[in-house]
Amino acid sequence: MERIALVSDVHGNLTALEAVLADIDRRGISRVFNLGDYVGKGPRGREVVELCKERCEVNLLGNWDDFLPDPDREFDSEALQFWLAQLGPGQGEWLRGLPFNHDFWLSGRRVRLFHASEETVHRRVRYVRTQEEFEGLFTHTDATGGGPVPDLVGYADTHDPLYECQLEGRTTFNTGSVGNCMGDPTPMYCILEGELGSEEPAPWSVSFARVPYDVEAELAVARAMGAPQYDGYEVELRHGIYRGALDEWRSGEPMTGYHDRGVNA
Repeated sequence: MERIALVSDVHGNLTALEAVLADIDRRGISRVFNLGDYVGKGPRGREVVELCKERCEVNLLGNWDDFLPDPDREFDSEALQFWLAQLGPGQGEWLRGLPFNHDFWLSGRRVRLFHASEETVHRRVRYVRTQEEFEGLFTHTDATGGGPVPDLVGYADTHDPLYECQLEGRTTFNTGSVGNCMGDPTPMYCILEGELGSEEPAPWSVSFARVPYDVEAELAVARAMGAPQYDGYEVELRHGIYRGALDEWRSGEPMTGYHDRGVNA
């Protein structure tokens, strides 16, 4: 049986990515698929892109990968300017040219992987969602193209994991985040196992792995590089609290759920 490591939402956190890849190597997994969002938030988008180009067999488009290096956009935000300037030559073009989704057979299941939703990388489907949003994940769109209809959909973007199954065997899972996981900030990735390429029913599984890493080392790099929005980055990496709730957290007020926020993951 083949095992595939699914990583996503590294967001410039090179220290977390290196720890996750080391864990993948320890498990003897050679295939790594990346579901997008290599850049932004963390300080080392350039190094993350370089490493993912080297190690990931499949690289998909994320929302940050699409809008940050867009040549038709100008940013007034110093933070966005910092993250954009951190990219190396040609990396912006590489990111924007990544495929939207990746489809394949696994143990009789038609698998579809994408970053956020079946329509666009800029619309996310959260853990708390409507039935219409769930069913939409399995449909063909202009972005996904045609082919066999998927019955196993893996996606990312929300920075918090999930697994759900409904009638007709339709199953979804969210990979969580390597570099910016919410709730529990420990980096997370998925392992998908089964008979790769087979349309015949066979055992398969999806599992979730948490990988502790040196948070202090990552934060030290961010400080040394003068990374923008450092306080927000710190609270996300230390506590898994979204930076948009930084003032609320500092005030000591009871925290509201991450799922209720219109956050830009």
